[in-house]
Amino acid sequence: MDIVRTQNLKKYFGKGSGQVRAVDGVDLCVEKGKLTAIIGASGSGKTTLLNLIGGLCQPTEGTVTVDGVDLGTLREDELTVFRRRKVGFVFQDYRLVPELTVRENILLPPALDGSLPDAVFFEELTGLLGLGEKLDCFPGQLSGGGQQCAAIARALITKPSIILADEPTGSFDLKTSQNVAGLLKMTTEICHQTLIMITHNPQIAQLADQVVHLQDGRIVK
Repeated sequence: MDIVRTQNLKKYFGKGSGQVRAVDGVDLCVEKGKLTAIIGASGSGKTTLLNLIGGLCQPTEGTVTVDGVDLGTLREDELTVFRRRKVGFVFQDYRLVPELTVRENILLPPALDGSLPDAVFFEELTGLLGLGEKLDCFPGQLSGGGQQCAAIARALITKPSIILADEPTGSFDLKTSQNVAGLLKMTTEICHQTLIMITHNPQIAQLADQVVHLQDGRIVK
């Protein structure tokens, strides 16, 4: 069963001779519960494609369907709620709120949604990610790896259907990168979630069930 499907997906920036075709006619199917790696050179359209799948930007043309919902049919307020409940984002630069503790950062998505987190799941997740003794720390007191683990926990806490990770290992050395990628794969498998991850690293891509190569905004073989 496909949880993500794009059809003739396009995203263009600018007009005329200066137009950039960041995503240029992408047909993509992602099977539920699988890890898909998106690889390609800088400027190939990877992040734009991920943002389109996550509903962070609107396509110039084409459709994006996530968990049975055509994102193009949603109003902006409906799209915001959909993202909050169905999609977890892991960014390369973490995007943790520095004034909040690790615990508060992780629990921010359910708090914004006005819902209560699963306390048992919270303990299991933070324990799995090695954050149990760091919950009352602020992000600036953690290592880069610790901050990324906090960002992963924040993405997973609402048990979203899909996790979108944009170069989550980009700032780490190879060994740490493999550990973080393996951790992401393990946690999403435990939570029965789908993971789409951008990476430049072919060794990280080997962990994936499906590898998508992008070049000039298009999928290539």
